[in-house]
Formats: sequence, structure tokens, C-alpha cells
Amino acid sequence: MRNFSLILKQISKVLVIIVGFAALSNSVYAQDPAKGEALFKSSNCGSCHKIDVRMTGPALGPTITSEPDEAYLIKWIQNNQALIAAKNPKALTIYNEYNQSQMSVFTNLSDQDVKDILGYVKAEWKKVEDAKKAAPAGAAGAAVADSGPSNVMVFGLIGVIVIAFLIILVLNRVIGTLERLLLQKQGILPEDLEEDETSKPKVDRLATVKILAKNKKFVFFVVLCGVIGLGSWTWVTLWNTNVHQGYQPVQPIKYSHQLHAGAMKIDCQYCHSGAYKGKNASIPSLNVCMNCHKVVKTESPEIQKIYNALGYDPQTQKYDSTKAKPIQWVRIHNLPDFAYFNHSQHVKVAGIRCQTCHGQIQEMQEVYQYSPLTMKWCIQCHKRTEVNYKGNAYYDRMTDVHDRIKRGEKVTAASLGGIECGKCHY
Repeated sequence: MRNFSLILKQISKVLVIIVGFAALSNSVYAQDPAKGEALFKSSNCGSCHKIDVRMTGPALGPTITSEPDEAYLIKWIQNNQALIAAKNPKALTIYNEYNQSQMSVFTNLSDQDVKDILGYVKAEWKKVEDAKKAAPAGAAGAAVADSGPSNVMVFGLIGVIVIAFLIILVLNRVIGTLERLLLQKQGILPEDLEEDETSKPKVDRLATVKILAKNKKFVFFVVLCGVIGLGSWTWVTLWNTNVHQGYQPVQPIKYSHQLHAGAMKIDCQYCHSGAYKGKNASIPSLNVCMNCHKVVKTESPEIQKIYNALGYDPQTQKYDSTKAKPIQWVRIHNLPDFAYFNHSQHVKVAGIRCQTCHGQIQEMQEVYQYSPLTMKWCIQCHKRTEVNYKGNAYYDRMTDVHDRIKRGEKVTAASLGGIECGKCHY
């Protein structure tokens, strides 16, 4: 009996060890969507892929969830070119489906890193599917189409107002006629008074004007109103000089932000990459357009303009640099030369969204200047915007410098960023 109890203890120890190793392996190899999201963004996966929309590459949500072999997905992401070179059937099918476009290799990602990315994609795809199930039929289409009252409604309201005004005029004439008939019936108003025009006294129409012109108080009041009105008009005109709010030039290519940023949900910084890392948001290169439009909407006349500018032949898929010519885009937002504005300070450091300054850009068919971009407008924004200094390296350094000043230590201009290039060169 004692030997039997010893055997049970040994078996229980083995089981505990096995369970411990299993838990450890699950903790090591489990998919972490949070880490996957960070890797997805840092690896620029979003430049070619979306969760629910096909771009240069396939939509990741349905593609990954429909592939049961996770080991194959890991190999494909890490080095798809090796699978293609090895004549893997699945790899060749994808390669040929996308016109033999080569996907970047990510040999720097470990198996666990790829699993985390896959976990992030699956979690986001589940959110998309849940949202589709929860939304009523036709809700998405209604949201896009609901852009304001229709022209029929506007003109209908104007028509109602005009008809009501005409009815009021007719009723006034009828009331006046009835009053005259009533007075004539009572003998107060002679019947031939209205017909005898010669009996009416002649009225000097300028007499009233002459009387008002001699009234000094009235003349002073009119002059005062004129001065105030003219001064206000002059002030508003001078204040809005070189303020181009609402400016909407015609561009050489009809590019719809409503379609790309709105319906397709393409991130602003996919095209305007400079907004996150530099002073200027930058006009995207036509090669960025070609990431998608080598295969998307190739028959569109607007896409043909891009092909002509690049000297690209869609039949041979080759470029002829001798036929290339730049697109003459028309600048919309333009600050004075003496005003310094850095996009990265606002977008990366402050975390301000593009819509704060540029309006609902995802709803604009053609872009226009949404904000006045005046000094007053900037100052008002700076007054009401709260600075989030927690976890910010710049403000951590400022706090350290202030502590050194309190301790009486030496502090140089370099400690405050005085030798950074942007302090003098911009």
C-alpha cells in the first residue's frame, strides 16, 4: 500500500511538470494582438494590406481566417520568395494572381512575431464581421449617401415661401377692396372718389425728403450709420486679406478623398508620409498611386493621366523615362514665408488628427481649404489644447533641466535643444 502511494506521488509530480510546461508554452506561443498591432504598423504592412479591403495585396481578414495551415502563413510572411522559388503550389497561385508582384520579405520577424500579427488581424476581422452583423441592412450605404438635404427639398421650401408671400399680397388687396366697399355702403366714402382722378390733390413726393434733410438729428443719424457700416466693411475686408478659406482650385487629376480616405479607409499618411516625420506633409509620388492602380481601375481616364505622366505602358508594364512629365498640382494650403509650421510636431508629438485643421477630408470629393489658417486661429487652438506631457521624451528632458536649475547645476542652451538642426535651419 505504501509503494502504491509513492507511485501516485511520482505520477502527480510528473503531471504537475507537464502542466507547467504546457502553460509556459501557451504563454510563449499564444498570439498577442496588442504586440501584433505594434508589429503590423512598424513593419508597414498597412502600406499594401487592409483588414477588409483589397489593395496592392489581398484583404488580410478573409485570407488569413480561410487558411488553416498557420505554419504555411508564417513561412509565407517571413520569406515568400523562397516558397515561390521552391515552386510551392499555393505560393505560385498567389504570385500569378497578383501579376507576379513581389511581396517584401520579413526575415527579421520571428515565428512568435508573425503569430502575434496573425492574432491582431483575426481580432480586427472579427470586429468587422460583428459590426456587419449588428448593423441593419443598408445602413452603410445610407451613411455614405446622407450628405445633406436634396435640391428638390430646398427648391420645394423656396416655392412654398414664394406661394405664401403671393397669397398674403392677394389677401391684402382683397381686404383693402372690402374695406372700401364697406365705407361706400355706409356713405363715408363717395363712390366716384376713386374714379375721379382730377379730384385728388397733387402730392409733392420730394416734400418728405426735404423735410428730413432739414432735420439735423436725422441727418446725423444717417451719417453715423453710414460711417459705421463703411468702417465695418473696410475692417472685415482688410482682416480677410489673403485669407483663402474655402479656396478650391481645379486639379489636373480628379482625385477623390471621399473615395480613398472615406469609403476605402486608406490612412492619410499612406500618401502624405511626411506629415508624421517632417515639416511638410508632402505631395505623394505617382509611384504611390501605382501601388494600387497597376491593377485597379486601369480603364479610368484619370488613371490614364497617371500612366502618361510616368511614361507607363499598361500592356507591357514598362516605364519609358523619355515620356515622363510631372503633374502640375495646384497648391491649396499655403502659409506666409515668415510663418513656421511643422507637421510632425503636431501629428506625431501632439497626436492631432488631420481633420482638426483640414476638416472632414474623408467626406470631400474635391479638397478645399477648410480652416482660415490665420494667426488668431492658431493662437486660439494653442490656448485651448491641453499638452499631454506624460511619457513624452521632450517634456521629460525639460523636467530634468528644471530640476537641475533648482539644484543650482550648470545648464547650457544645448540642454534645451539649442543645437538641434531645426532651431536654425528650416
